[in-house]
Amino acid sequence: MDKLIIEFSKYVLITLMVIYTLQSILIFAKRSEEAREFLFIRQNVVMFCLHFVAFMVLYLQMNQSQILFFYGEQALYLAATLIFFRHLYPKASKLAINNMCMLITIGFIMVARLSYDQSVKQFQICVIGTVIALIVPWLISKLKFITKFAVVYAILGIGLLVAVAVMATVTNGAKLSLTIAGITLQPSEFVKIIYVFCIAGMLSKSTEFSQIVKTTILAAVHVLILVISTDLGSALIYFMTYLIMLYVATRDWKWLALGFGAFVVAAVAAYFLFAHVRVRVEIWKDPFSVYEGSGYQVAQALFAIAAGGWFGTGLYQGSPTEIPYVDQDFMFAAIAEEMGSIFCICTILICMSCFIMFVNIAMKMTKNFYRYVALGLACTYAIQVFLTIGGSMKMIPMTGVTLPFVSSGGSSMLSTLIMFSVIQGLYILRKDEDDSFEDEEYYEEPQNYR
Repeated sequence: MDKLIIEFSKYVLITLMVIYTLQSILIFAKRSEEAREFLFIRQNVVMFCLHFVAFMVLYLQMNQSQILFFYGEQALYLAATLIFFRHLYPKASKLAINNMCMLITIGFIMVARLSYDQSVKQFQICVIGTVIALIVPWLISKLKFITKFAVVYAILGIGLLVAVAVMATVTNGAKLSLTIAGITLQPSEFVKIIYVFCIAGMLSKSTEFSQIVKTTILAAVHVLILVISTDLGSALIYFMTYLIMLYVATRDWKWLALGFGAFVVAAVAAYFLFAHVRVRVEIWKDPFSVYEGSGYQVAQALFAIAAGGWFGTGLYQGSPTEIPYVDQDFMFAAIAEEMGSIFCICTILICMSCFIMFVNIAMKMTKNFYRYVALGLACTYAIQVFLTIGGSMKMIPMTGVTLPFVSSGGSSMLSTLIMFSVIQGLYILRKDEDDSFEDEEYYEEPQNYR
């Protein structure tokens, strides 16, 4: 009977995921507030159903009562997150809240399947991060002076990256983390938010040539420090984010062309300068030729994706743990194996829905600083998603970055929660501007009749 339930559950999970994803897309076509609210509620119901079905399967496989208590704690957390965000910030984007919770739910399921101990740690960090994230929209909407500290952001960001380059230990060929009072953090995950604020502050002041040169120097210092630390995945995210922000600010194609030219030169230089870059390129070209060595991780990920097919093998019916660092670098491959390609496509579409919403907010902001911040965070998020999924599928060389909200990683979880909360703060700012404009029209209307 248990086997029948487990086999049937994978189709239920896929169906629920498809329903949720369709609602995330249809929401952009809805103009009525009532219709949108109905879709948001349905999304919540679908999310909780998916969470319940997945943990029912985990319980049947693990046969441990603690998994039931863990499920209850997670369900309570998800409900509290939805309630607090909506009641504290009535003007917040409900789609962003729902998508955030859905991606976190997928992460809860997959990390718990891979490692129960790691999932408990991830859940604790998620709760702490959400408490912090609940404060951020208020700070963004109230502290208007944050637009004036571009140089401070640069000093803080560069200082943190230098500390990592000097003091961090080498992990898998790169300097990534610092341990302070027993707590290990990856500063580059947080600096990318400060970095976006820095670039937005510089470009919002002026887009004259001299200002662009100053901004480019600051961006280059960030990227070069990351290159020295051999954190090339983060360096690529920083570089591409700056390039897109610069193009949008100037609307000049020559900067885009120069940027891509610099990227090609830097990529070739990195290939000859760093041994582990050459290894990753070799793996990307043919992981099976070095299967017993450096290519094992990517080869196993490809096997996992192929084994999953469209509908997946089902939770606990695959072998994603055969992939080294699967919970961090190759979570997408684990989802593909046990949840299937349809589920993966839906996950990508939810991430795209978040990106579209971020860009939409950027387009509607009236102040350049806020517009560039929203755009920069949108690019940072989208590039990281692309690098993770592309590396798992061998579309591009492996970069070692995580899938936001889904992969295991405390720093990634915290920084992405803050990122989404900053976007919420900007969304609320825009809503306040709209309300203020409507109030002015209302009060000025009698004067028009005189």
